[in-house]
Amino acid sequence: MVEAEEVQNLIRQGVTGVSHIEVRDLTGTKDHYEATVVATAFEELSRVRQHQLVYQALGALMAGPIHALALHTHTPASWAESQS
Repeated sequence: MVEAEEVQNLIRQGVTGVSHIEVRDLTGTKDHYEATVVATAFEELSRVRQHQLVYQALGALMAGPIHALALHTHTPASWAESQS
């Protein structure tokens, strides 16, 4: 089991330019999460590559302790647009 704060910290450490992050435990079991991440590192990358950067940041947690991760990744510009 993994705490949401640990997931959040690893993403902040592993993805460049994170300006906003939200991590929610979807089931209360600490292995199914939803994360919204806004980062400059995502600029000019496909959605698949953005998600791969997050998976890389989480490393070994994605091979077991985290069973499911629903990702919503945004550049700062796309996040600002989605918030208006």
